[in-house]
Amino acid sequence: MCTRAVGGLAHYVEGQGVATTQLSLIRPHTAVIKPPRALWVPFDLGRPLGVPNDAGFQKRVLLSALNLFEETSGPVLVDFPEDAPVTGREDAVWACPVNLARKKIAPGDADALRAAFKAETMELRAWYDLALKKNKRTTVGVSGLEINQIVEFIGAFIDSVPANPREDMTLAYVLNFAADDLKAFYYEAAAAQPGSASPDAAELDDWFWGQTAAAKVLLAVKDRCLKKDDKMMQQLGKILLVPMSHSGSEDR
Repeated sequence: MCTRAVGGLAHYVEGQGVATTQLSLIRPHTAVIKPPRALWVPFDLGRPLGVPNDAGFQKRVLLSALNLFEETSGPVLVDFPEDAPVTGREDAVWACPVNLARKKIAPGDADALRAAFKAETMELRAWYDLALKKNKRTTVGVSGLEINQIVEFIGAFIDSVPANPREDMTLAYVLNFAADDLKAFYYEAAAAQPGSASPDAAELDDWFWGQTAAAKVLLAVKDRCLKKDDKMMQQLGKILLVPMSHSGSEDR
Protein backbone atom coordinates (compact mmCIF):
# COMPACT_ATOMS: atom_id res chain seq x y z
CA MET A 1 0.00 0.00 0.00
CA CYS A 2 1.37 3.46 -0.84
CA THR A 3 2.68 5.88 1.80
CA ARG A 4 -0.22 8.27 1.34
CA ALA A 5 -2.84 5.56 1.79
CA VAL A 6 -1.12 4.17 4.89
CA GLY A 7 -0.83 7.63 6.41
CA GLY A 8 -4.49 8.38 5.82
CA LEU A 9 -5.50 5.02 7.28
CA ALA A 10 -3.32 5.70 10.34
CA HIS A 11 -5.30 8.88 11.09
CA TYR A 12 -8.55 6.91 10.93
CA VAL A 13 -7.26 4.08 13.14
CA GLU A 14 -5.90 6.54 15.71
CA GLY A 15 -9.30 8.20 15.75
CA GLN A 16 -10.69 4.86 16.94
CA GLY A 17 -8.25 4.83 19.87
CA VAL A 18 -5.57 2.50 18.45
CA ALA A 19 -1.98 3.78 18.32
CA THR A 20 -0.15 3.38 14.98
CA THR A 21 3.33 3.56 13.56
CA GLN A 22 4.61 3.08 10.02
CA LEU A 23 7.61 2.88 7.73
CA SER A 24 7.96 5.55 5.06
CA LEU A 25 9.94 5.18 1.84
CA ILE A 26 8.90 8.55 0.37
CA ARG A 27 9.56 11.25 2.94
CA PRO A 28 7.84 14.18 1.14
CA HIS A 29 4.55 12.24 1.00
CA THR A 30 4.75 11.43 4.70
CA ALA A 31 5.59 15.03 5.57
CA VAL A 32 2.42 16.18 3.80
CA ILE A 33 0.10 13.49 5.21
CA LYS A 34 1.51 13.90 8.75
CA PRO A 35 0.65 10.44 10.14
CA PRO A 36 0.78 10.12 13.94
CA ARG A 37 4.13 8.27 13.92
CA ALA A 38 6.38 7.40 11.01
CA LEU A 39 9.95 6.24 10.48
CA TRP A 40 11.49 7.31 7.18
CA VAL A 41 13.96 4.76 5.80
CA PRO A 42 16.46 5.68 3.04
CA PHE A 43 16.11 2.41 1.14
CA ASP A 44 15.08 1.37 -2.36
CA LEU A 45 11.36 1.38 -3.10
CA GLY A 46 9.94 -2.04 -2.36
CA ARG A 47 12.55 -2.75 0.33
CA PRO A 48 11.29 -1.05 3.50
CA LEU A 49 13.57 -3.20 5.67
CA GLY A 50 16.75 -2.60 3.66
CA VAL A 51 18.18 -5.72 2.06
CA PRO A 52 17.00 -9.35 2.01
CA ASN A 53 18.33 -11.97 4.41
CA ASP A 54 19.86 -9.58 6.95
CA ALA A 55 17.75 -10.32 10.03
CA GLY A 56 19.85 -8.20 12.36
CA PHE A 57 19.51 -5.06 10.28
CA GLN A 58 15.82 -5.67 9.62
CA LYS A 59 15.24 -6.07 13.36
CA ARG A 60 16.86 -2.68 14.03
CA VAL A 61 14.55 -1.06 11.49
CA LEU A 62 11.44 -2.64 13.02
CA LEU A 63 12.46 -1.78 16.57
CA SER A 64 13.08 1.83 15.54
CA ALA A 65 9.55 2.01 14.14
CA LEU A 66 8.04 0.34 17.22
CA ASN A 67 9.96 2.65 19.55
CA LEU A 68 7.92 5.52 18.15
CA PHE A 69 5.05 4.25 20.29
CA GLU A 70 6.86 5.95 23.16
CA GLU A 71 5.77 9.25 21.60
CA THR A 72 2.38 10.04 23.09
CA SER A 73 1.45 12.73 20.59
CA GLY A 74 2.29 13.60 17.03
CA PRO A 75 2.75 13.91 14.18
CA VAL A 76 6.20 12.37 14.58
CA LEU A 77 8.50 11.81 11.60
CA VAL A 78 11.90 10.33 12.44
CA ASP A 79 14.71 9.52 10.00
CA PHE A 80 16.35 6.11 10.30
CA PRO A 81 20.07 6.85 10.80
CA GLU A 82 21.56 3.97 8.78
CA ASP A 83 21.84 3.21 5.08
CA ALA A 84 21.07 -0.29 3.86
CA PRO A 85 24.05 -2.64 4.19
CA VAL A 86 26.33 -3.10 1.20
CA THR A 87 25.70 -6.52 -0.25
CA GLY A 88 29.14 -7.06 -1.75
CA ARG A 89 27.76 -7.45 -5.28
CA GLU A 90 28.94 -4.12 -6.77
CA ASP A 91 31.15 -5.82 -9.39
CA ALA A 92 28.75 -8.67 -10.06
CA VAL A 93 26.41 -8.71 -13.01
CA TRP A 94 22.90 -10.03 -12.55
CA ALA A 95 20.95 -11.80 -15.24
CA CYS A 96 17.48 -13.33 -15.15
CA PRO A 97 17.62 -17.13 -14.74
CA VAL A 98 15.33 -17.57 -17.74
CA ASN A 99 16.23 -16.23 -21.16
CA LEU A 100 12.75 -15.13 -22.13
CA ALA A 101 12.11 -15.61 -25.82
CA ARG A 102 10.42 -12.36 -26.82
CA LYS A 103 8.63 -12.55 -30.13
CA LYS A 104 7.71 -9.43 -32.01
CA ILE A 105 4.00 -8.92 -31.42
CA ALA A 106 2.02 -6.81 -33.83
CA PRO A 107 0.29 -3.80 -32.22
CA GLY A 108 -3.26 -4.68 -31.30
CA ASP A 109 -2.77 -8.46 -31.54
CA ALA A 110 -4.33 -9.28 -28.17
CA ASP A 111 -4.33 -13.03 -28.70
CA ALA A 112 -0.60 -13.14 -29.50
CA LEU A 113 0.19 -10.99 -26.47
CA ARG A 114 -1.89 -13.21 -24.19
CA ALA A 115 -0.17 -16.32 -25.56
CA ALA A 116 3.29 -14.83 -24.96
CA PHE A 117 2.25 -13.77 -21.46
CA LYS A 118 0.98 -17.24 -20.58
CA ALA A 119 4.10 -18.97 -21.97
CA GLU A 120 6.35 -16.60 -20.05
CA THR A 121 4.73 -17.26 -16.70
CA MET A 122 5.00 -20.99 -17.32
CA GLU A 123 8.75 -20.58 -17.96
CA LEU A 124 9.16 -18.70 -14.70
CA ARG A 125 7.07 -21.06 -12.57
CA ALA A 126 9.94 -23.41 -11.75
CA TRP A 127 12.09 -20.52 -10.57
CA TYR A 128 9.27 -19.11 -8.46
CA ASP A 129 8.80 -22.54 -6.85
CA LEU A 130 12.56 -22.65 -6.15
CA ALA A 131 12.41 -19.23 -4.48
CA LEU A 132 9.43 -20.34 -2.39
CA LYS A 133 11.23 -23.50 -1.26
CA LYS A 134 14.41 -21.58 -0.45
CA ASN A 135 12.85 -18.61 1.35
CA LYS A 136 9.86 -20.46 2.86
CA ARG A 137 7.75 -17.38 2.26
CA THR A 138 6.25 -15.32 -0.55
CA THR A 139 4.53 -11.97 -1.02
CA VAL A 140 2.25 -13.48 -3.68
CA GLY A 141 -1.30 -14.04 -2.47
CA VAL A 142 -3.06 -10.73 -1.77
CA SER A 143 -5.52 -11.30 -4.63
CA GLY A 144 -6.54 -14.76 -3.43
CA LEU A 145 -6.03 -16.06 -6.98
CA GLU A 146 -3.65 -18.71 -8.31
CA ILE A 147 -1.06 -17.53 -10.82
CA ASN A 148 -2.86 -19.21 -13.74
CA GLN A 149 -6.07 -17.41 -12.72
CA ILE A 150 -4.17 -14.12 -12.50
CA VAL A 151 -2.77 -14.60 -16.00
CA GLU A 152 -6.22 -15.32 -17.44
CA PHE A 153 -7.85 -12.48 -15.51
CA ILE A 154 -5.32 -9.75 -16.32
CA GLY A 155 -4.87 -10.97 -19.89
CA ALA A 156 -8.59 -10.62 -20.52
CA PHE A 157 -8.40 -6.90 -19.73
CA ILE A 158 -6.33 -6.28 -22.85
CA ASP A 159 -9.44 -6.11 -25.02
CA SER A 160 -12.45 -6.81 -22.79
CA VAL A 161 -13.80 -6.65 -19.26
CA PRO A 162 -13.72 -10.09 -17.58
CA ALA A 163 -16.09 -11.35 -14.92
CA ASN A 164 -15.08 -10.53 -11.36
CA PRO A 165 -13.53 -13.67 -9.80
CA ARG A 166 -14.17 -12.35 -6.29
CA GLU A 167 -17.58 -11.49 -4.85
CA ASP A 168 -16.21 -9.70 -1.79
CA MET A 169 -14.51 -6.77 -3.55
CA THR A 170 -14.88 -4.60 -6.62
CA LEU A 171 -13.37 -5.51 -9.97
CA ALA A 172 -10.90 -2.61 -9.71
CA TYR A 173 -9.56 -3.82 -6.38
CA VAL A 174 -9.18 -7.37 -7.66
CA LEU A 175 -7.26 -6.07 -10.68
CA ASN A 176 -5.00 -4.00 -8.44
CA PHE A 177 -4.23 -6.93 -6.13
CA ALA A 178 -3.80 -9.35 -9.06
CA ALA A 179 -1.27 -6.99 -10.66
CA ASP A 180 0.62 -6.79 -7.35
CA ASP A 181 0.70 -10.59 -7.17
CA LEU A 182 1.85 -10.84 -10.77
CA LYS A 183 4.77 -8.47 -10.23
CA ALA A 184 5.73 -10.22 -7.00
CA PHE A 185 5.67 -13.59 -8.80
CA TYR A 186 8.02 -12.30 -11.50
CA TYR A 187 10.39 -10.55 -9.11
CA GLU A 188 10.68 -13.53 -6.77
CA ALA A 189 11.23 -15.91 -9.67
CA ALA A 190 13.88 -13.67 -11.22
CA ALA A 191 15.73 -13.32 -7.92
CA ALA A 192 15.97 -17.10 -7.48
CA GLN A 193 19.05 -17.50 -9.69
CA PRO A 194 21.85 -19.26 -7.80
CA GLY A 195 25.12 -17.43 -7.29
CA SER A 196 26.47 -14.34 -5.57
CA ALA A 197 24.91 -11.70 -7.81
CA SER A 198 21.53 -10.96 -6.28
CA PRO A 199 19.57 -8.29 -8.19
CA ASP A 200 18.82 -4.96 -6.61
CA ALA A 201 15.47 -3.22 -6.97
CA ALA A 202 16.53 -1.14 -9.97
CA GLU A 203 17.78 -4.20 -11.87
CA LEU A 204 14.54 -6.08 -11.23
CA ASP A 205 12.49 -3.10 -12.37
CA ASP A 206 14.56 -2.66 -15.54
CA TRP A 207 14.28 -6.36 -16.31
CA PHE A 208 10.54 -6.58 -15.70
CA TRP A 209 9.51 -3.40 -17.51
CA GLY A 210 12.08 -3.76 -20.27
CA GLN A 211 12.06 -7.46 -21.13
CA THR A 212 8.81 -9.19 -20.21
CA ALA A 213 5.50 -9.81 -21.94
CA ALA A 214 3.85 -9.21 -18.56
CA ALA A 215 4.95 -5.58 -18.73
CA LYS A 216 3.44 -5.23 -22.19
CA VAL A 217 0.18 -6.64 -20.86
CA LEU A 218 0.09 -4.25 -17.90
CA LEU A 219 0.80 -1.30 -20.19
CA ALA A 220 -2.12 -2.36 -22.41
CA VAL A 221 -4.38 -2.80 -19.37
CA LYS A 222 -3.29 0.60 -18.08
CA ASP A 223 -4.46 2.23 -21.32
CA ARG A 224 -7.86 0.55 -21.02
CA CYS A 225 -8.22 1.65 -17.41
CA LEU A 226 -7.56 5.27 -18.34
CA LYS A 227 -10.51 5.15 -20.74
CA LYS A 228 -12.98 3.87 -18.14
CA ASP A 229 -15.54 6.07 -16.38
CA ASP A 230 -14.87 4.29 -13.08
CA LYS A 231 -12.65 6.50 -10.89
CA MET A 232 -10.83 3.59 -9.28
CA MET A 233 -10.03 2.14 -12.71
CA GLN A 234 -8.67 5.53 -13.77
CA GLN A 235 -6.55 5.64 -10.62
CA LEU A 236 -5.16 2.21 -11.48
CA GLY A 237 -4.23 3.47 -14.91
CA LYS A 238 -2.64 6.66 -13.67
CA ILE A 239 -0.40 5.50 -10.85
CA LEU A 240 -0.99 1.96 -9.57
CA LEU A 241 -0.54 -0.60 -12.35
CA VAL A 242 2.61 0.91 -13.87
CA PRO A 243 5.16 3.06 -12.03
CA MET A 244 5.54 6.54 -13.49
CA SER A 245 9.22 5.84 -14.20
CA HIS A 246 8.17 3.16 -16.70
CA SER A 247 4.79 4.43 -17.88
CA GLY A 248 6.23 5.69 -21.16
CA SER A 249 7.60 2.31 -22.21
CA GLU A 250 5.43 2.03 -25.28
CA ASP A 251 8.19 0.73 -27.53
CA ARG A 252 7.91 -2.87 -26.41
